[in-house]
Amino acid sequence: MPRKKTAGKIKLKTHKATSKRFRLTGSGIVVRTKGGKSHFRRRTSKRTKALLSEMVVVQGKGFVRRVAHLTPYMEK
Repeated sequence: MPRKKTAGKIKLKTHKATSKRFRLTGSGIVVRTKGGKSHFRRRTSKRTKALLSEMVVVQGKGFVRRVAHLTPYMEK
């Protein structure tokens, strides 16, 4: 028995690691979290640890384009 033909476009898969690391702000800017928050933090100062919680704007058109390509359904 032949298969049914699917109509329309193919679903795109989201790269899960990218979707967990990057967010889109209300104005459409891609932001990311800082790394180095998991272990070896006993020696670092409280100020440094507090600065790690901030979100950083992703710089560069190439990086933004890559994130948009890897997460096609990221809400805008």
